[in-house]
Formats: sequence, C-alpha cells, structure tokens
Amino acid sequence: MTDTALILPRPDELTERARAALGRIGATATAPGPGTLTARTPVTGTDLEPVPATSVAGVDAAIGAATAAFAEWRTTPAPVRGATVRRLGELLVAHKEDLAELVTLEAGKIRSEALGEVQEMIDVCEFAVGLSRQLYGRTMASERPGHRLMETWHPLGVVGVISAFNFPVAVWSWNTAIALVCGDTVVWKPSEKTPLTALACHTLLARACRDTDAPDGLHSVVFGDAEIGSALVDDPRVALVSATGSTAMGRAVAPKVAARFGRCLLELGGNNAAIVGPSADLDLAVRGIVFAAAGTAGQRCTTMRRVVAHSSIVDELTSRIEAAYRTLTVGSPLDAGTLVGPLVDERAYDAMSAALDKARADGGTVVCGGDRVGDTGWYVRPALVRMPTQSSVVREETFAPVLYVMAYDEFDDAIAMHNDVPQGLSSAIFTTDQREAERFLAADGSDCGIANVNLGTSGAEIGGAFGGEKETGGGRESGSDAWKAYMRRATNTVNYSSELPLAQGVEFG
Repeated sequence: MTDTALILPRPDELTERARAALGRIGATATAPGPGTLTARTPVTGTDLEPVPATSVAGVDAAIGAATAAFAEWRTTPAPVRGATVRRLGELLVAHKEDLAELVTLEAGKIRSEALGEVQEMIDVCEFAVGLSRQLYGRTMASERPGHRLMETWHPLGVVGVISAFNFPVAVWSWNTAIALVCGDTVVWKPSEKTPLTALACHTLLARACRDTDAPDGLHSVVFGDAEIGSALVDDPRVALVSATGSTAMGRAVAPKVAARFGRCLLELGGNNAAIVGPSADLDLAVRGIVFAAAGTAGQRCTTMRRVVAHSSIVDELTSRIEAAYRTLTVGSPLDAGTLVGPLVDERAYDAMSAALDKARADGGTVVCGGDRVGDTGWYVRPALVRMPTQSSVVREETFAPVLYVMAYDEFDDAIAMHNDVPQGLSSAIFTTDQREAERFLAADGSDCGIANVNLGTSGAEIGGAFGGEKETGGGRESGSDAWKAYMRRATNTVNYSSELPLAQGVEFG
C-alpha cells in the first residue's frame, strides 16, 4: 500500500482551517470556559476548537422554544415551509466547500466523500421542497351513502434528532429537511465528536429562517454527552426521537421513549454482506466490494463487513481484493490522493485490533492489513480476513475496515449465512444469474432494509427510504414515504346527507 499518513498538517494549521471555514459560514465558537466541549480532529488526534456545552436547563429551554414555534409552524402552509428548506439548500450550495472542509477535519473523511455528504444535504433539500406540495392523503369508498371517508396528515410536534460522528451533517439534513416541510420543529443533539459541523449547519439554517421569516425557535442545537441526549429522550414534549448510532444506544433510547408513549425512529448498527455467485462479474464485484469495505475507513453503518462467495471463485476473488487493497493510499484525508483516512480515535483502533485477534482465535487468517500506519492519529490499513465459518466475531459489528470472506456451495446456504446476523441494514449480491438476483430480493432472500444487485452495500441515494430491520431498529429516513414518520394520520368521515346510518349495519334506535 502507498501511505502518506506520516506527512500530516500541523495541528495549528488544522485549527486555522476550521476557524476559516466557520468564519466564511458565519459561525463562531465561544472561547474556552466553564461548560465547554472541545472539538478534536482525527487527522492528527489533536484539539481544534472549544464549543459551548449545553446544560440540562439549556435543553429544556430549547425544547420549550421549539414547542412554542410549533404552534405557528404547524399552521404555516406546507409550500411556505418548503421555501425555508429551499433557502437552506441554496446556502448549502454556496458553502459546500466550507462545510465539506469541516466534515473532513472533524470526521476524517477524504475530500470526495465529504463533498458527497454535503451533496446529499443539497439533494434532500430539493426532495423536501418537492414533498412540501405532495403531502397527500387518501379518499376511500365509504360503505354508508352520503358519506366521504378520507385520511389527512398533520404535523407531529417537536422532533429530537440524535446523530453520530460518521455522517455528521447528512443524517441531520435527512431528518431536518423532511421534518420542517412536514410542519415539525427540531432540536438536534449531534455527536460530541463533531460539534463544529453542527454549529455550521445550525448557523446556515438560522440564516435560512431569517431570510424566509420563519418563526424563532424552529431549530436548536444542543451540545454535550449522554446526559444531554437523555434530557432530549426523556422529555414528553418531544414527539419523535430520531436516533442514529449503535445498537446499544438504541436499546437505551427506545424503552425510555416508549414508556412515555413517544415515537422512535432508530438507525442503528449494520453488519452488511455481499453474496458473490459463480456467475458474477468479478471486476465489477471487486470495485463494489473495495469501496464499500474500505471507504470512510470502514466507519459507515452501510460498510461491507462480510463477503459470502461461491467456493468456485472465492480464492480468485480474495486474491483480487487483496491486490486492490495493496493499492489503497492510506493517509491524510486532506491530501488529494488519499483513499483511506483515519479512524476516529484510539478506541476504534483498539476495537479493530481486538476483532482481528478474535478472528485469528476462531481460525481465521488475516490476508492483509490491520496494522497501524505511523504514530500520529489512528491510521490503519484495511484488513482482509479469510474465515472458515461465520463465527461470533463475524456476527458482531466492528466499526472499522475489517472484511471477512467466507465460502459457500449451495445458494440456500449463502442466503442463510447472509441473514445469520443480528443486524439487517444493507445487503448486496453480485451475479448475472437472474434467478439468484430475484431470489435475493424476494421475501425469503435478504432480510435487510436495503438489498442491491451488482453494486455494493454503501452509497444509498436519497430518493429511497433508508433504514434496516432487526437490531438496526426498523426506522426509515430520507426518501420514498419516510415523511410519514414525522406526521400523524387522522381518519376523517364526513356525513353530507340528512341521515345517520351506522357502520356495519348497526341499528341503534
């Protein structure tokens, strides 16, 4: 592999770059003092800039402001609400480079991936603006003469958004753009690892609100640790909690929200696999697998972590992936030629090392990768591991670039191996056999929320609903009819006759 990780920018240069990007956006971070949260960069593992931390009382105030704003926003015509999101999209276009710079500095994404994440924000704003004129209900046939039966959709209330470090801006936009056009208000608790990107997003949305005369309190951002997240989760004024993170986090959040009869939208862990059939185009498969497994240094919920390949091609496929891995440039995400940036922190590196040790203990062979590059930051070479079986470590999600390769003989066995994990987010099959492809997409095929044919597990478009099943949480965000999670449904019956017939022929007279 080619490595540039030892040639890293100076920490003070990174701080200046962060300040400059924030300045161009119009955001400023408060100087250090009591109650601050320090942004760090995985590029060098050093501090960037302090951001004011939010107190529990501050969360209460933010929810109160959002509740007050909701009273006005819910009766604002949806196309007018869409104008605010349209303005946000325009500002994102104007500041795409600046926001991508902050994503790279805080999340460690290479430049093209950071720009792609901001483009997702722009795309979902465009989608939401169109949606603002398409919040359709239905009219159904009534069994009673002189009656009309219909459904209407209404704003839900305050939406609490909890997001993770790996997509520090896109996931917020998926929720916020849709929630706003649906008539909801938003309180956002970003990852404590990415406060600067959150500050920048909030600044741009606040400007969009001013430019379109939207009410004060429409959106707030609260900074802090799990205590701040708990304050948001526990508050009965928060109608919907949309939480993205680990399965462990979801297990903590869901019962709390359910206990107060709130709603949850959970986007949790993924342990995504690709089946590679004997008829697969291996050139195509290798390209799809390598990006899905090594992109974002393996820190996507849709990262490919398992390959289930037919025994007739598994050796050749493994050799091809190994050859591709050895060409990947590991280094600073600010350098144009880098393909694999850093892990977010030491904890991620330790988890990766522990998983590889466990894989070896389970009879696996590390074909390549897994070693740290340099001694500044947490840069690693993506690891490729041949496993004799789908052992316990393979069934766990390790949030790092570890790809396990296993063999199968019969297609039914491949489907069974594919589905034999607790998570159910994204999936893929590489095949030119139409029967295999259709079976993979059928009810007894992939059990995931996303199922792809002849492309990898990552890189979802915003037009489709995003989310997964089982321990992934069952939530859906972004496109299709995911907007319904942010609204409440009312079934309406209108009697325009002079009679009062009862349903099901009931007589009461």
